Formats: sequence, structure tokens, C-alpha cells
Amino acid sequence: MSDIFGTPDQPVQPAPERRRRVLVPTLVTVAVLIFLGSIFTNIYTDRLWFSSVGYTDVFTKVLLTRIGMFAVFGLVFALVVMGSAYLAWRFRPENPPARRDDPAVRYRQALSPILRPVTIVGALVLAAFAGSVAQGQWQTFQLWRAGGSFGVTDAHFSRDIGFFVFDYPWFRFLSTFGFTTLIIAFVVTAFTLYVFGSIRVMGGIRVTRAAQVHLSVLVGIGLLLRAFGYYLDRFGYAVGNSSLFDGIGYTDAMARIPARNVLAIVAIVVALLFFAMIFLKSWTLPGLGLAGLLLASIVIGGIWPYAMQSFQVRPSEPDREGPYIAKNIEATREAYGVADSETEDYTAKTELTPEELAGSAESRVSSRLLDPTLISDAFQQLQQVRGYYTVPSTLDVDRYLLDGSDVPQDVIIAAREVDLAGLQESQRTWSNDHTVYTHGYGVIAAYGNQRGEQGEPVWAVQDIPPVGQIETDIPPRIYFGENSPSYSIVGRPAGADPIEVDIPRGGSSATDDGGTDGDAQATQNTYDGEGGVGIGNLFRQVLYAVKFNEPNIVLSDRVNSNSKILYDREPRQRVEKVAPWLTVDGDVYPAVVDGRVVWIVDGYTTSNSYPYSEHRSLRTATADTLTQNSAQAALPSDEINYMRNSVKAVVDAYDGSVVLYQWDEDDPILKAWMKVFPDTVEKKSDISEDLLRHLRYPVDLFKVQRDVLARYHVTDAQTFYEDGERWRVPSDPTQSGDSGVLQPPYYLTMSRPGANETPNFSLTSVFLPNSRQNLASFVSVNSEASSDDYGTMQILQLPSDTQVPGPSQIANQFETDSAVTQALLPFAQSNEARILRGNLLTLPVGGALLYVQPVYIQRSAGDGSFPVLQFVAVSFGEDVGFGTTLEDALANALGLQPPDIPTDTGDPVTGDDGGTEQPPADTGGKTTAQWLAEASAAYNAAQDALAAGDLSGYQSKIDEMNAAINGATESLNHPAS
Repeated sequence: MSDIFGTPDQPVQPAPERRRRVLVPTLVTVAVLIFLGSIFTNIYTDRLWFSSVGYTDVFTKVLLTRIGMFAVFGLVFALVVMGSAYLAWRFRPENPPARRDDPAVRYRQALSPILRPVTIVGALVLAAFAGSVAQGQWQTFQLWRAGGSFGVTDAHFSRDIGFFVFDYPWFRFLSTFGFTTLIIAFVVTAFTLYVFGSIRVMGGIRVTRAAQVHLSVLVGIGLLLRAFGYYLDRFGYAVGNSSLFDGIGYTDAMARIPARNVLAIVAIVVALLFFAMIFLKSWTLPGLGLAGLLLASIVIGGIWPYAMQSFQVRPSEPDREGPYIAKNIEATREAYGVADSETEDYTAKTELTPEELAGSAESRVSSRLLDPTLISDAFQQLQQVRGYYTVPSTLDVDRYLLDGSDVPQDVIIAAREVDLAGLQESQRTWSNDHTVYTHGYGVIAAYGNQRGEQGEPVWAVQDIPPVGQIETDIPPRIYFGENSPSYSIVGRPAGADPIEVDIPRGGSSATDDGGTDGDAQATQNTYDGEGGVGIGNLFRQVLYAVKFNEPNIVLSDRVNSNSKILYDREPRQRVEKVAPWLTVDGDVYPAVVDGRVVWIVDGYTTSNSYPYSEHRSLRTATADTLTQNSAQAALPSDEINYMRNSVKAVVDAYDGSVVLYQWDEDDPILKAWMKVFPDTVEKKSDISEDLLRHLRYPVDLFKVQRDVLARYHVTDAQTFYEDGERWRVPSDPTQSGDSGVLQPPYYLTMSRPGANETPNFSLTSVFLPNSRQNLASFVSVNSEASSDDYGTMQILQLPSDTQVPGPSQIANQFETDSAVTQALLPFAQSNEARILRGNLLTLPVGGALLYVQPVYIQRSAGDGSFPVLQFVAVSFGEDVGFGTTLEDALANALGLQPPDIPTDTGDPVTGDDGGTEQPPADTGGKTTAQWLAEASAAYNAAQDALAAGDLSGYQSKIDEMNAAINGATESLNHPAS
């Protein structure tokens, strides 16, 4: 319609107020949809992941339990609070006074028009708050439902330990939740009564009869819950902490627990008085009762225990607390699995004949010389093959049957994993990162007690495809590992060419299908394993595009009907997801088992409710050099007082399958979880013989146990109280300065004095006396899973009148010994080399202790340098030996031969025998510059050979480089006249 001048009608613009009223609900709706969509995406993709590993029942039960607890406790909390508030509103006075100066009137006028939406929103907020708190207790609830008996009663209440571990935590949660609910309900109800006139404070406090009854009932119920809390407090002392020891002490038993009994009875009586307010109108009796309860809680619950502790216990504390300390010692040793540890007096004599020491060392010790923390670079440089492969910074120790022997040998092993950071920047495309470079290949292993001619590792398995002593039945591709990409998309349409880089062959040219320079000759592969989640349809592709915030998952042609997505690939993470009730060891290690590359993961069941047992922080107890350097994952900071290695888990490196095996068949906590999740844990008898050979005593359990044994090796209550026999774990002597970082335990093959004479794979550590540096004891645990003595812990306790040097003193002895100093002086003075000291191993030999430390030399210049094992230092008593092999070092310590050291101070070069030899006297007629030019050319040629996978050519060029450096050094020392 237009006017007579032809001007069209102008559209009516919506008022700003109206636009705001439409915009706000729209934005809220969009935000809610995004939030719900995110929750749906996470839940649905988690369900797909659990289905891909065969643990759907775990996902379903955990999800339903958490949803159920969220709904039930949220609903109960909201109903109690809002229901009480509704009753307060329902029985409000019909015509309450409306004085203008009364704040309640203003509140009432403001709330009355919006009372319904405020009530609904308040109920939803309260339900969400309470439900979120309750759903976090799903493990406590399930353990309460499935928990059984420990078969052992506690020392005070004569209740089965299972009550404290399974029942007490759940009852404590219910008590706390209920009491909190009543407090919130009381506050909200009182506010409602005040706003709507049932409680008036103007001109004096006045309460209607309905409000009086209402509040009295709430207080009565709260007092009953508090009485229940007093009853539970008695058991809380058994699992509580104190400054002297954990558990019930003399004052707890004689004052605090009886006081809680009295207070519980008084609280019930006072609750009945408040319930009587339904019939009575006076607050006098309930008020007096409540005042009496408060007074009793101060006098009986506070003053009486304090007076007893101060005037009766403290003056005679050793005698009063002695029986309770004994209970704490017994419970702590049992809870941490060290009750059966064998403590033996060890003479640690410092004088043996050469024949005794040599014979004992030869027959009793299979010393591992290679240091897993130092030889990673050697593995990386010599066996990396391509820049996009990597090994961990700290390798693992395992044992295998090698060279046709039926006796397992220590090996240092690592998985060769894919490393996207090793690609060139131009190669870092989405297609390369997630569809081409998808997996690593094989394992690398070296003999633990052998060295090559120039100090390099002697390989038990090497190259791609792997060759050596450890064979695999299938191509050992590693799709699931500790360094795998966040996600990879694998699978190709039928008949399509494979695109995943598999076995590098050398050569270089550009590729058009997402490959990269240097891999034109590489073989390609298409993943055909069972692992991974199928994303062949658009719905799943959209889900994962949202999950990983990556639209290419939907847009890329490489995602097809046969595609699978691999994610959550780290072995620890996979075990933690399928068994969320386990605490997983920080040291996951690869092994070749029954022809397949797998990862072995140790899982623990823990509790913080074992009566009388001492609490320990997992993070603090397991911290050492390896966790400090992130070479081993740090455990959570949970406070525990019970720990068992209940599960051995195996994660297949190719298909990602996870198998949980029951290891501790007597652990009641594991039995409870097996009831909660039936058919998720396999029987111990299902462990194959080959897998059993590679299982070992877990390092984090041992670290927690040695932390406990530092004080709880003492079993006499009086000695424990005096605390003069406390031990400590030494600082790592390989770290520079006084770092305070603890020395990690070491895996060694050795035989234990007084035990089996056959050397066994063992996990070892040492203790020092508190505030001193000499050795207090040597502790080891049999780590051979197939041995009848597996898990048997032996403590060799040294006499207090014998001063055996500790690790720091030995490290100082090695650094100041004249022969050692002379041998290492050329390297110390050289700007082209640095000295690296390996793990300092302590070995019981011939009734004494032998220290062994490998010494590595690394060329400082050049990216391709790596440490090589050049020397071995040993110490026995006051004698130090040094040589290029353990045998030479022992012979030197015995005085049978002089140390194998250079006689000139010129820079040495690595010789064919791994020792050192003098620079040649003849400079070959070349100048220093010519020698250095030859060294540079040889180095460049060596790197080219390494990049091409030509390891023999690489070693040859490195030899030429060393010879050229040798010539340059001689030319500098002896210039031509």
C-alpha cells in the first residue's frame, strides 16, 4: 500500500525491548543445545570406543551408575530442601503484618510474582549441585554393594577389615550428605518462614505454631544424623591420621571413642526432645538439651581427651602408646605387602681374597652395564632409520632367551614409534599427520651386559624389518604406543592403493598422494587390525569432527566407507579407561610375547581406609629421578594406606586390544571389582608361559614399599617410638649437585645371599641411615614372575659398626680416584667430548657389596653424536677398579692388573676394543686444516649413510672421522718444523 504520492509504506520496526526479549531466549537455547550436543558427542564416542575394545559393559555400568546416583541424590536433595520450603510457604499466615520498615515485606513483594520460576530454577540448581557431588562417589557405592570380607579383624572393634574398606566410606558419605541436606533445608526453610511471616523479628521474635513444629522436626532429624555421625567417628579414629602414627592411640581408645558413644546417646535424647515439640509449645526443654549437647561436646569431646593426652599420656608416652604402635606396625606392614619381607644381618666385609671376589662375582652376578637412561640416543641414532621414528628418552629392561640359551638374559628394549615432530615443516599436513604416518615399526633390543668394539650397544634385534634373536610372527607394526599421534584414520576402499608409510627403503622424490620426500621407495600398508572405531558413515564422521574440532574428517576423500579412527592409543590411558578402578603404574614397557609386540601395564588396587595402617601419598612415595625427568609417568597424589599389584594388563601394539589378568588372587578389593564388572578380568591361569616370562615386579609398588620400609623395617614398638633407626632413600648420585631427587630402583639379574644361588631378575635399591651418607641396608625383591619366590623381599641389614660407603660417597670416590681421574682427564679437558656417568649399581657379592658404574663418553659437537660405553668403574671396600670391561675393572680392583688407561694427555679416540689408544705419531704430511676438512667430510657422509639406512656405511664413515680428528690432534700437538 502506498500513499497518494506513491511513497511505499515503511515496515514497522520491532521495538528494541521486543528484540531483546526474542534474542535472549534464542541465545540461551543455542547455548543449551551446544552444551547438550557436546555431552552427547563425548558420551556416544566413548561408547563407540569401549565397544571397539570389547568393554561395553564397563562403559554401560559406569554410565548408568553415575546417572542413577546423580538422579537419585539430586532428586532427594531437591525434594527435601524445596519440599521443606514449600511446607513453610503452604502453612504461612494468611494475613501477615505488613509494616513498611520490615525487610521481610520487601522480600515477599519481590518474590511473590516470580515464586514459581524461582522455585523451579532453585530445585534444578540444587539437584544439579547435589547430583554432581554424588555421582563422583560411584566407586564408593559399587564397592559397598560388592565388597566382602578380608578374613582379618581389626585390633580394637573386632570388625572385619572389609567393614572399614567397603562399608565405612559409603556410610560416611551418606552421613555427610544427609547432614548437609538438613542444614541447607533448615536455612532455606527459615528464610521462607521469615519472608512469608511465620517468623517475625520486628518488635521481638515471634514464631507461629506451624513454624515451631516445622523447625523442631528439622532440627530433630539433623540431630539423629549427627548421632549417626558420632557413631561413625569411632571407626574414623582407626583409619585417621595423627602426628605420631596412624590409627587408634591411647587417648582415642580411652577418651575420644567413649566420648563419641556418649555424644551419640545425648544427640538421640535431644532429638527426641525436639520431636516432642510437636505436642509441646515451649522451647525450654529442647533448648536446654541442645545446650547440654554443645557443652558435652566441648567437655567430653574436647577437654577430657586433651587433659588425658597432656597429663596422663605424654609423660609416659612410650609406655602408653606402645601397644598401639605395635598394632600400627603390624597393620602397615600387612597393608603394603611387606609383612613377609626377610631381614638378614649382612656382614658387608670389606676384605676378600681375589679368588673369592672374582669367583663370587662370576657366579653370582650378571651385571647389566648398559644404562637405560643414557643409551636412548644410541638407539635413536643407530636404529632410528628415519627422522619420523623415535624411542623413549629412558628405555626399559626385560629379559629374553637368546643365543639358544635356556637362561634368560637382560636386554634393553624400546619400541620404534612414529614421531610426527620428526617430519619437516613442509610435510606437516593434515593428510600426512593423520593418514600417512600412522604407526611405528618393531622393537630395538640390545644385550644388557655387552658392548661393541667402540662402546656401542650389541643388538639383539635391529633394523627394519627387524632381524635378530627376538622374532615376531606378524609384521610388528606399532599403532598403539606411548608416542602415537592423537588420532589416525586408517582403512582404504577395496582395490585402492595403500597410503600408510610402512617400511622405508631409501631414495628421495616428491609424491603426489600425501607421501613425503625421502619415502618414495617406502612400502605402503593399509591397517587391517580389529582395533579402532569405524567411521564409514556421515553421522560418525560428524561426531568425530566435533570431538577433534577437525572438519577434514568430514571433508577429506581419505575418509571412506572402510575407514577407522584410532585414538586414545597410549597403553596406560587404555587400561585406565577400561578399568577406571585401577591405579596404573607409571612405567609401561614393551615386550615381544607369543610373536606379537605388546605393552605390559601393572595395575593396583588401593584404599585409604585400612585400619591402623600408615597413609602415604602416591606422588611423593614414587617420586625420583625418572619421574622428575618425565621419563616415567608420575602417579596421582592420592593418600592411600593399602596397595596391591592386583592386575597385569596387556595392550596389543597392533590392534590395541586390552586384556586384564588377575594377578593377586587373594585381594578382596579386586574380587569386589570382579563382581561389579564380571567377565572383564581373566583368570591368572590364562596367562601364557611366554607372557609370564616377561612379567616383572612393578617399580611403583616397590617404591611405595621402600618408602614404607624406611621406617617400618623396625618391628619393635619401643625402637619405633625412639625413631633412631629410621632409614632414607639416597639422592641420585648421577644428578649434578645436591638435587635431592631420589635414586630410582634398578632391575638387575643377580642371586641373593642366603637364598637361591641361581641368579634371578630382581628389583633393587639401597637405604642410608637418617642424616648420614654411609649404607644402612640393601633391599631386593624377586622379580621373576615364573619363580616360586616371586615378590619375596629381602633386606640385607648392615651392622652399625661397619662403615660401608653409600652411593654419594662411592660417586665421590670414583671422581677423586687417581687412576680414574687420569683415565678420564683427556676427555675432561677436551672441548669435543663430555663424560656421562651411568646408573650406580649396588650388588651383594661374597658377603660384601660391590658397586658398578658404567662411564660413557659423548662427542659434544654434531647432531649425530650419542654416548658410547667406554669404561666401567667398580668399588669394593676401599679398592677402586677401572677398565674397559667389567672383568678388567674387577681385576684392577683386585690388584691383578693395572688400569687400562692412556699414558698421554692428548685427546683420545675410540679404539677397536672400546678402550683408548694414543694418537698416531705420524701426521701423514697433512696440516690440521686438512685433517679437519677430512673429518667434516666423513661426518657428512656418515649422516647421509644413516639417512639412507646404511648402518655399516655409517659406522665406516664415523671411523674415518675419528681417524681424521686423531690426525688433527696429533698435528696440533706435533706441528711440522
